[in-house]
Amino acid sequence: MQHVAGWHVEVEFDEDERHVRAAALLRLRDGTEVRARGKAARHPDDPGEARVGEELAGARALVDLAEQLAAKGGHEAADLRAETATAG
Repeated sequence: MQHVAGWHVEVEFDEDERHVRAAALLRLRDGTEVRARGKAARHPDDPGEARVGEELAGARALVDLAEQLAAKGGHEAADLRAETATAG
């Protein structure tokens, strides 16, 4: 049986003249919310293009999110293996 699922990630930005902060939120099907953050700083010599800072801060938040998901999945897989080992 094939099961189709999807996730939606929300990323919001907070910016000032030198910094961009990104906050990512992912709601999993089990109701868990995974939150992550990323930030970027503009070098004084760089042009004031907010898009670049958003991309960097957003990418860093998504990397943090991916690392948290990998750790969560690893822990859950280990728990399931332990349950199977004790049940058998």
